[in-house]
Amino acid sequence: MFSVKMDAMDTTAPRAKRPTIMEVARLAGVSHQTVSRYLRFDGEGLKPQTLDRVRAAITELDYRPNLIARSMRTRRSGRLAVMIPTVAFNPARMLAGASAAAHDAGYTVDVMSFEGGAESRGERLLDLAEFGQVEGVLSFAPIDPSVLDRLSSGTTVTVAAELDDEMRGIGELADASAVVTIIEHLASLGHRRFFHVAGDQQFTSARARAQTYVETIGRLGLQSVGVYQGDWSGDSGMAAVATLADDVKPLAIIAANDLVAAGVIKAATERGWRVPADVSVTGWDDTTTAPFLIPSLTSVEIDLERIGSNAMNRLIAAIRDETPVLNPKRSTRVIWRESVAAPAAPAES
Repeated sequence: MFSVKMDAMDTTAPRAKRPTIMEVARLAGVSHQTVSRYLRFDGEGLKPQTLDRVRAAITELDYRPNLIARSMRTRRSGRLAVMIPTVAFNPARMLAGASAAAHDAGYTVDVMSFEGGAESRGERLLDLAEFGQVEGVLSFAPIDPSVLDRLSSGTTVTVAAELDDEMRGIGELADASAVVTIIEHLASLGHRRFFHVAGDQQFTSARARAQTYVETIGRLGLQSVGVYQGDWSGDSGMAAVATLADDVKPLAIIAANDLVAAGVIKAATERGWRVPADVSVTGWDDTTTAPFLIPSLTSVEIDLERIGSNAMNRLIAAIRDETPVLNPKRSTRVIWRESVAAPAAPAES
């Protein structure tokens, strides 16, 4: 995560796409602030010859201001923007944390999502900076550093890269340290044999959890009966259990998320395995259904509000040239429930 407060703009960077306000300014022989004033206030206060040059440059370059930026024009300060990738899941909790922090500091917030990935997002960021309608921009997805180098003066941007263009968790959302906590606790209960049902390996978070699982099992000298490559679905949890031998019990299964864990519990129960006496199961995300499964599911809670709030506080501190005051707590916490217990003693023959 980082913030930038730009004092100048590189006017030599080539633009392959539509012309920018900087190119209009160069052609007209004026500053980009003059072009911005022309666009924002219909040229009010500019000399007639200046108006003619700017108007001619806009016509020659076929310059068209971004419509979204135009619709957000405002002459008052205290406005911030939050940019997220095209919404493929509900980021409401992170946005709630960010918005609450902004409102507490006296700002209003506009949330924007754009089609087209990183390149399109960069262009929209330049549009926002050119029109100066927001004091700062918080992006929850990566921004090309070359775009940041081209921002106009006075624009503050904080990049809290928690999501990629497919809304897959990166940054703090990929923190897998809770896997260590889970395995260490299960080992303290007496578990020595483990199994991991992984999520889709296209996701940084899934790869991080699988890698942390393998490293922790090795460090503690425990036995792993395998890592099943799943896809975040309950079906993958059931399919994973179907691959296990009958004599694998007692076993602790670390599932990639709560839905996978639900599939694991269902498949284990159908095989006649008792949860948690024969098989302990953990999930991830602490969804609203986790406490109501039978048995209730041990899971990992992610403090999305804290992630959003800290990101917004970094932006506000950068705008004000202050040191950010951040919530230092970890983003993940294990919620222990009934699906985990010490392994039952082997039945006497």
